[in-house]
Amino acid sequence: MFDIAVFGSLFLTLFVIMDPPGITPIFLALTAGRPGKVQKRMAFQAVCVAGGVITVFGLLGHQILNYLHVSVPALMISGGLLLLLIALDLLTGKNDEPKQTKDVNVALVPLGMPLLAGPGAIVSVILAVQKADGVAAQVSVWSAILAIHVVLWLVMRYSLLIIRVIKDGGVVLVTRLAGMMLSAIAVQQIINGITRVIQGS
Repeated sequence: MFDIAVFGSLFLTLFVIMDPPGITPIFLALTAGRPGKVQKRMAFQAVCVAGGVITVFGLLGHQILNYLHVSVPALMISGGLLLLLIALDLLTGKNDEPKQTKDVNVALVPLGMPLLAGPGAIVSVILAVQKADGVAAQVSVWSAILAIHVVLWLVMRYSLLIIRVIKDGGVVLVTRLAGMMLSAIAVQQIINGITRVIQGS
């Protein structure tokens, strides 16, 4: 009742797309300045949001996109633009101002979506669920989805130990690094979306 090949293939695909090691500096930057308990809760919330979005799209992805008349490339481009705006805030230091992020739950946006549950992950899950024939394949697909979310939670949960070592100066450096990485991810996502539009025309 379990297909290890299907599990491994989807898990590796989602690992590359959702990038648990790469999310660490972004998570630290977006949650900097909050109490440890709040940061731990936000790590859990972000994973829950991502898991919820992935699950919904895995079950009803095509129906949702068709109903809204939204193409996958459009989803990719819009997600990229949203990430780019957030990246610019990190790079320019606007995220350092407590007023701007004090009442904002970054676990929902941008961490949960579109960083973790981005267009790439959503499309991969939609395709994997569609291709999974039989109970064993379906169990393997959903097991891989659950496994990657557990990994994401563990990475973010224990990345908080880094803050104790790098202190405030290190947090500023991590914030700028996260902004640079996030802007690159955003631009690449926009490029991928535009490429798919051109290929489909």
